Amino acid sequence: MIPTAPQIGFDRFIRLDWVAAALKVRAGMANLDELNELLDAAGLGLAARKKTRTVLNRLWLEPRADLFDFANRGAEIFKAHPGVPVPALSWGMAIATYPFFGKVAELVGRLSALQGDCSSAEVHRRMSEIYGEREGIYRMTNRVLQSQAGWGTLERVQNGRRLIRRPPITLTENELVVWLVEAALRYAGRAVSTALLQSMAVLYPFVLNQSLAYLVSNSPHLELRSEGPGTQFAFLRD
Repeated sequence: MIPTAPQIGFDRFIRLDWVAAALKVRAGMANLDELNELLDAAGLGLAARKKTRTVLNRLWLEPRADLFDFANRGAEIFKAHPGVPVPALSWGMAIATYPFFGKVAELVGRLSALQGDCSSAEVHRRMSEIYGEREGIYRMTNRVLQSQAGWGTLERVQNGRRLIRRPPITLTENELVVWLVEAALRYAGRAVSTALLQSMAVLYPFVLNQSLAYLVSNSPHLELRSEGPGTQFAFLRD
C-alpha cells in the first residue's frame, strides 16, 4: 500500500507581524481588529486573504483539538514573558501543526549545517522526492522558505537560489525552551535521544543551551526514559 502524502496546508507567505497579531489575540492581549487592519493594509485579494486567515487560524486562532492546550501554553508564555521572541513561538506552532513546514525547516537545517548555507534547488528536489512531483509543491515550498526568511531565520540571496542561515536566536526562558522541544517532538512523531535534542535540524534557528534532560524530566507534558546505559530519550507524555 502506498502511504498517503502528508497534508501540506501551509501554502501562503505569512508575515511575522500577522503571526504576532494572531498570537496576541490568542493571549488575550488584542482583538481581531488589529490583525484585520494588518491584512487590510497588505491589500490581499479575497481568495488570498481567506487562505491566509486559514493558516493563521490553524497556527493560533483556532488550532486543531490536539494542539489546543499546546497553543494556549505558548500564548501563556508570551503573556508572562513579553520579551520572548515571536519567531520561536510561531516556529513551534508551525512545525507542530504543519508537517510540510517542519520538513522544509528540517531540510534547510540539515543542508546548511556544515557551511551555514545551501541551495534552494536542493531543498526543492528533496521536497519533491517526499511529496511527489505534484503541481504546486515547488510553489508551496517557496512560500514556506519565504515565510521563514520573513521570520528572520534565513536570508534568500541570488534571487532566492541560495539560502543563508541568519545568526541563531539564543533562547533563555526555560518555559519556552521546553515548549519548543515539545513542538519538535510533536513534529518528529517519535521519541528523540536527549543527546540529539539540541541539534535537531528542525530547530536550526535556535540555540538551546539549557540542560534539556533536566527540563524534560520536570515537564508535566514530556517524559524522560532511560534505554540502556547512559541513553535517555524524551517522549511526549500520554
